[in-house]
Amino acid sequence: QVELVESGGGSVQAGGSLNLSCVYSGYTSNYNCMGWFRQGPGKEREGIAVIVSDGTTRYATSVKGRFTISKDDANNTLYLQMNSLKPDDTAMYYCAADGPLQCYTDAPDALKRDDFGYWGQGTQVTVSS
Repeated sequence: QVELVESGGGSVQAGGSLNLSCVYSGYTSNYNCMGWFRQGPGKEREGIAVIVSDGTTRYATSVKGRFTISKDDANNTLYLQMNSLKPDDTAMYYCAADGPLQCYTDAPDALKRDDFGYWGQGTQVTVSS
């Protein structure tokens, strides 16, 4: 049974930082792709960062240069370091696993929710101005 559990969300002021974690179990990280999505109020869920099995990372334009995705296979943990946070970053953040081969070629915001096989329950990030 695959389980993904996110943590690390919270409330920060603009310009601040947060580091999200996603502990996964029952999942082989050698699968093609893991990533982070977010869903703001009244918005569609959007992909913001992915990491593929060879360690290559890809980012949506909206977070590139501010967010960093990484993975610790020894501890079965996926991370998202978020710096220079903006109010527009306010959203529920989700960890996703078992993504498609398109992770190697497409921008994360071109990936769809149905492209990933497993999801966490989400962690809320709120950025105030």
